[in-house]
Amino acid sequence: MSEQTALERATDIFRALSNPVRIGIVRELARSERPVHELVDALGISQPLVSQHLAVLRGARLVERRRTGREVTYRLVDDHVAHIVEDAVVHADEVA
Repeated sequence: MSEQTALERATDIFRALSNPVRIGIVRELARSERPVHELVDALGISQPLVSQHLAVLRGARLVERRRTGREVTYRLVDDHVAHIVEDAVVHADEVA
């Protein structure tokens, strides 16, 4: 991958993470893979809204899904994004 391509991909990742709900989803999935209904409960928002945000994260290739019957479970593709998010949250708390 060229450096320019890597920079564009990094920009896509930050764009996908540029929403508090998506940050919350990543933090929840960093703990463990979760079915959608658990994300709804943990975040206190509607299922359609969680699904919309998961679609953005999937489009950025940050999460992947697995279907078992009627249940869809999501997990982070790798731990790198979880570290980026947690570091950003800690930094934001420190400079507040």
